[in-house]
Amino acid sequence: MTIRLPSCDGALRTYEPRPEPFRAAPGTALTSRTVFAAAHVVADPYADVSPGSPAAVDWDATLAFRRHLWAHGLGVAEAMDTAQRGTGLDWAGAAELIRRGAAEARSVGGRLACGVGTDQITGGTLGDIRAAYEEQLAVAEEAGAQPVLMASRALAATAAGPEDYQEIYGHLLRQCAGPVVLHWLGPMFDPALDGYWGSADLDTATEVFLQVVAAHPDKVDGVKISLLDARREVELRRRLPEGVRCYTGDDFHYPELIAGDERGFSHALLGVFDPLAPLAARAVRHLDTGDVTGFRELLDPTVELSRHLFQPPTRFYKTGVVLLAWLAGHQAHFTMLGGLQSARSLPHLARAYELADTLGLFPDPGLAEDRMKTLLTLYGVQQ
Repeated sequence: MTIRLPSCDGALRTYEPRPEPFRAAPGTALTSRTVFAAAHVVADPYADVSPGSPAAVDWDATLAFRRHLWAHGLGVAEAMDTAQRGTGLDWAGAAELIRRGAAEARSVGGRLACGVGTDQITGGTLGDIRAAYEEQLAVAEEAGAQPVLMASRALAATAAGPEDYQEIYGHLLRQCAGPVVLHWLGPMFDPALDGYWGSADLDTATEVFLQVVAAHPDKVDGVKISLLDARREVELRRRLPEGVRCYTGDDFHYPELIAGDERGFSHALLGVFDPLAPLAARAVRHLDTGDVTGFRELLDPTVELSRHLFQPPTRFYKTGVVLLAWLAGHQAHFTMLGGLQSARSLPHLARAYELADTLGLFPDPGLAEDRMKTLLTLYGVQQ
């Protein structure tokens, strides 16, 4: 069987899908690294919604996908930007997702971390921002989930300088019930976060960030760095206080950062591990036995797909992630909150299919091929 795929130059090319998938059996929790997959949400395709409407989520399919991630030994990072926080998932939907996800995690013994932010407000005073964070922090802690303090658009717009970040984060860390993860999300993922930590100069911002961590090392489990800059992450990682983890959020350089060097390594909290879950888990199991070469041999070939999904505008990577979930049979449709399935071009989606199929990511390659042909036909590409 073959499939005709469109290229960026407008031409059609013939591709022969892989006949057999990569096979990775479910397994127990990973031991050498703490690994979270930031999970997407499945929209309800039958909901009568319009732009600006509250999020309509297919809860059964959404929670089933989390069970898939846990079954492979990965932790789930819930209600993060991969779940369309700020691009379709409102705070009411995120709060419900946290509660349902936490209950599901307890039922299967899965590890869960949940995003905590300020997206129930669009602006306001520092007091308003602090109160918004506190509201979301309370929901996560009451659900029994580990909080991830996400970057705040409202704080980025309101803060007068580094001291405002130090005041807000210091206040939150002092009252947290247990260690949290601090998340530094770069502007390539969200342009509204440009200049976070009080400066557009990354060296200056890094110093402020490290000062916040150093002032509260007992309340910081780790830091999640999503700057797509491997050198900067390694330098920052080496300066963290003893016992504070670095979770890579670098979807361009994750194999080398997780493998590490003679002075340490990064753990992981990655959106690309949503589609890569079985393969990523198998790779990290090599690290669990000290087999760095086996880890790199499995994970290095996935970088081309990840770089494709996360190409600029990077914030639209979720479209490719959901496409691959549909093609892999984890959901019955290619529909996203806010209509975000339209955010990437057909050639982009076709290349994502091809790269994922080459890696063997589809449990049923025939199903993936049929669904991709259906999508192509809707766009007018006859097979």
